[in-house]
Amino acid sequence: MKKRIAVLEGDGIGPEIVREGLKVLKVMETKYGHEFFLEFASFGAGAYFAHGDAFPKETKAACDRADAIIKGPVGLPVDQMSKIPQHKRPEIAAILPLRKRYDTFLNYRPVRLPKELASFSPLKPEIIGEGVDIMMIRELVGGIYFGQKVESPATKMMYSIDECKYTDEEVRRVAHAAFREARRRKALLTNVHKANVLATGRFWEFVVENVAKEYPDVEYRSILVDNAAFQLVKNPTQFNGVMLLENMQGDILTDQAGGILGSLGLMPSACMGLKKGYVEPAHGSAPDIANQNKANPYSMIGSIAFLFDECFDLKKEASEIWSAMFEVFGNGYRTVELAGKDTPKNRILSTSEFGDMVVAILTR
Repeated sequence: MKKRIAVLEGDGIGPEIVREGLKVLKVMETKYGHEFFLEFASFGAGAYFAHGDAFPKETKAACDRADAIIKGPVGLPVDQMSKIPQHKRPEIAAILPLRKRYDTFLNYRPVRLPKELASFSPLKPEIIGEGVDIMMIRELVGGIYFGQKVESPATKMMYSIDECKYTDEEVRRVAHAAFREARRRKALLTNVHKANVLATGRFWEFVVENVAKEYPDVEYRSILVDNAAFQLVKNPTQFNGVMLLENMQGDILTDQAGGILGSLGLMPSACMGLKKGYVEPAHGSAPDIANQNKANPYSMIGSIAFLFDECFDLKKEASEIWSAMFEVFGNGYRTVELAGKDTPKNRILSTSEFGDMVVAILTR
């Protein structure tokens, strides 16, 4: 297979963890005889300071040329971010335009914690039970993040408006993807919504339940988002299978799921459109630990597994990468934020050591 990949390293820990992801990409390229042409491009807060734009036109051109995109997290320390005008900040001027440009409506975020790694979680081992295995599927280009925004002038009657809007097609296409994933897994699909208060919530539930009729073989249930947040902590294993979420609710609950795992560093993701996708860690740029070789690269390496699986339909390569990472943890090694007081120092891995260990497993 020959593919062109745009690499957007991002800010903070982005370049460090992307480096480890590319180590794994190169190993699989050699092992399976693929050819990947990598084109690096600037993206994020650093891009704004270098080019006056968080998503420069040269980066857009590189992404347009690419078959898929690897993206690191973005954002710099608060004192530097405060120097960027609000409308030019990377969340608004880079991330959302990237999603919209390639219509990456389908966001996969796996929440995986085997029973053997229950110690990672702040929850009791008996709550983790036989293990957590949830695929959270988040709609990514609709809802309140992409609706019209109004901020009033500074008057006595100050106000602001964020429009939340969904069309039938926007809900239907992500629902079909979620049901197909649940069918593939032979697992429960849980639809999350706020139908008791929001018109968009009632509409979301109505459309999803109509789609559910086309998948009589898939076990289905729906739940209010606030109850889902409570239940995720009380009994996360009840959601093993697929959770379907709208954009903002998915943003919040997937971060909560990272807390259940014990680290957002364990949250890779893939953002897929009909023609192109990109992969990225689901966490931020952690500028406080940048350039210290401390960051957990699991989320980036897991995103590379998604690159093989979702972007290139190379299931075997993806499976090997997932297995290698869990083998590292299974052998008792931990990254800094996952290490407990009883973890031996020689079992605590730096960013590069974790990547090297994954590579060693893949090439043995």
